[in-house]
Parts: sequence; C-alpha cells; structure tokens
Amino acid sequence: MLGTSARLLRLLTLLQTRRSWTGSELCARLEITSRTLRRDVDRLRSLGYPVQSTSGVAGGYQFGAGSELPPLLLEDDEALAVSLGLRTAAAGSVAGMEEVALRALAKLEQVMPARLRRRLSALHASIVPLARSGPTVDAQTLGTLAQACRDNLRLAFGYRGNDGAHTDRQVEPAGLVHTGWRWYLVAWDLGRADWRTFRVDRVESKVTPGATFFPRPPPEGGLAAYVSRSVSLAPYPVRARVLLHAPIAEMAKKVSPSAGTLESVDAGSCLLHAGAPSLDALAVWMSMLGVEFEIREPAAAREHLRRVGERALRAAGVKARRRA
Repeated sequence: MLGTSARLLRLLTLLQTRRSWTGSELCARLEITSRTLRRDVDRLRSLGYPVQSTSGVAGGYQFGAGSELPPLLLEDDEALAVSLGLRTAAAGSVAGMEEVALRALAKLEQVMPARLRRRLSALHASIVPLARSGPTVDAQTLGTLAQACRDNLRLAFGYRGNDGAHTDRQVEPAGLVHTGWRWYLVAWDLGRADWRTFRVDRVESKVTPGATFFPRPPPEGGLAAYVSRSVSLAPYPVRARVLLHAPIAEMAKKVSPSAGTLESVDAGSCLLHAGAPSLDALAVWMSMLGVEFEIREPAAAREHLRRVGERALRAAGVKARRRA
C-alpha cells in the first residue's frame, strides 16, 4: 500500500487525467477505503486544490475552478509537449504571449528531472524558428472568442473586410481554426443568415459577449474543412476544379488545406478544388505539382494552359505541333 504522500500524489494525478471519477473507481485504483479517500480529498483541498464532490448515483469527484492555479502533475511526454508548445508560442502569432510563454517555460524547465531536460535540450537545439512577418492576434481577444465558443455566447464586434471596409457584426461563434499562419473564427453571421469565417487579426473593436444560443449543426465537413474552402476559394477570382492523377495521400503532402481541398476519386487520382489570382498563376501552380493533371474548370484555363505550353516549347527550341 502507498504511503500518505505518495497516495496523495497518485490521487492528484488521477484527478488531472479525467474529468470525473466515481468514489469507487478511485478507491479501487488507490486500494483504499472510502473513508481514507474522503480524508485524502480534504487534504488536497487544504493545499488549495479545488476538488469538487457530488453525491448520488451520478456523483463523484472532479477538479473545479479555484481562485488560484494549483501545481500540475505531468507525465514525461506531457511535460515535453507543454514545453515544446510554450517554445512555439514564444515565437508565434499571438501578440503579447512571447514573454509570458518564456516565463512559463523557465518555470517548467526548472523543476524538470535531468533526464527530461536532456531530451528537451536536444529537441530545442534542433528547432530553428523562422522569423514571422505576418499579422498577429491579440491574446485577450482570442481568449474572449474561445470562451464564447465554449459557452455558446453570441458576439458583437467590428470587423475589417478584405476590401478594408468596416462593418459591425453579430454572430453565433462555432469555433476557432488555426491554419499555422492565421487564426480564423467560424461563426453563423446573424445579419447575413449564413456561415462566415473571420480573420481574428481583422477584428477591430472590442468583442462584446451577449446572450446564449443553441448551437447549429456545423458546416459541411466540419469547421476546418469550411475554413479550408473559404480561404482557398472565396478570395480568388479564378476558381478551379482539377483532376490530379495521383493518390490523395500523395497530393495531401503537396497541397496544404489553406491552398485547396482534395477529394478522392479512386485509388490513383483525386480532385483538387482551389482558387488562383489569375489563369497564369493557376497554370504555373499546376505545372509545379509534378503530376499529370486535367483542368476540368474553368474551361478558359485549358486554352490558356495550351498557349502557356506552346510558349514554353518555343522557349525550349521545340516547335509546337499545329492543331488540326
């Protein structure tokens, strides 16, 4: 049987790994009686851990919100994941998080055992962050949006569109999507009665939470797929549908979700839905994918691609074959 200190640490770890535990489950895991469990829970509460308990058939124990953040117990892989996440946040796209992330990282590394510090040092030595020049988002705004998504609260805010025009929006937020470069809010726009994506860095005025709402079914394919369609098609004047003669798994490595969406056709081909600023840009991009392809739409792109190909042949000193 575990000693009191070891048992408390074990109990603390269990409470942090799952949202709720029944008393019988905890007693079985710790090999203790229900009386000892209640005494251990009281000890944790005296140390500042907000352990809540409920009685009845569906009762049990779980962590609640406290006035202060208590110490956390992390497994080795969890500690490494948190550390890498903090290092990424220190060079990330959320404004004001750099110094905070570095302070948290220093605290975590200070209490790490030597074996983890060595592994972490090797990982950090191999990671060279690329300097970012893109837009950053306000951490407080991001937190407010995330909380509204979680609690199903309507939001009001000012927004600057692609054309620079300012509009006032009232929305029912569904979730946040990070493309690796930008943050997007997916929400039902009450004024337009449709789903919309909002770049968080373009939210201009204070975000004001409102009344609760009943969540709607998400857009087709889920939030990430909706953002992918929105950012890869909607902003561009040319919208293309291209058959790629390669498996979808292979093309997924070459086409990011922010560049286009892929749809499997069969084992050896897939359909690409994407946008481009011009027919020239589309022709160049398709040629750079390194696979055979057929442009299904728009029809004008096929003729444009033929002319581009003929110019390329002439530049290479090859006489283009005349069409019949």
